[in-house]
Amino acid sequence: MESFNYFNYFTEIEDYFWRKRGAHLLVSPLDWAIVETWQKAGIPLGAVLKGIDRAFESWQRSRRSTGGRQLKSLAYCVDSVLDAAAEASEAAVGTGPEVKSSKTAEPFSRDELKMYLARNAARLRGAATKLRESAQKNAVDTPALAARFEDTAKRIDEAFPLLDSPGKLDLEDLERCLTVLEEKLTAALSADADEEAMLSVRREMDRSLAPYRRKMSAEQLAQLERQYIQKRLFEHFNVPRLSLFYLT
Repeated sequence: MESFNYFNYFTEIEDYFWRKRGAHLLVSPLDWAIVETWQKAGIPLGAVLKGIDRAFESWQRSRRSTGGRQLKSLAYCVDSVLDAAAEASEAAVGTGPEVKSSKTAEPFSRDELKMYLARNAARLRGAATKLRESAQKNAVDTPALAARFEDTAKRIDEAFPLLDSPGKLDLEDLERCLTVLEEKLTAALSADADEEAMLSVRREMDRSLAPYRRKMSAEQLAQLERQYIQKRLFEHFNVPRLSLFYLT
């Protein structure tokens, strides 16, 4: 996946879906989770857009039976996107590796990256302080999670010298490091979140997924549920997503 397409993946899909609908809507947590499953599966942007086209064509053909309602969620596009991705994969067999130009411009400036990393580190430290204050007020012990937030912020700080180094920046390696930190945060949040918060997230998730469960396989649902819960837990603790995927 090209750098531009990868790091602008969500924005491109969001804008395209809006244009197809002819109206701007607030993107739901479910739609966010769906895009994240496509991104993590490495589905090319072109395949996603082709799948969205097909889903809208199918929706239009069945419009009478749906009472003229608009297609409101990317959940209706899952099957067509996966079909388009499979076709793209088959077409790519035997074409050989893509030759990338060494002159490709970096998708982000160093200043943009520094601001993004600094903002995330500050939010993590703020979340740690808030968590400790809340724990003290409610006589709850959560030092491990607060320490994880602060340790992650420290690790982000360690990336700054890399941004000042001469030569082309290895964004793929930076992304790998940020993804590892995010995965550790996810594990810590899942382990330490209180039962009430987890129950609330799962209830909301079940309501959001209810209309689409029959359209998805068990594997698709499991992936979508993981992404949904992760997104909601990060929001609950006011912790930023770290991947460069969220810079835009």
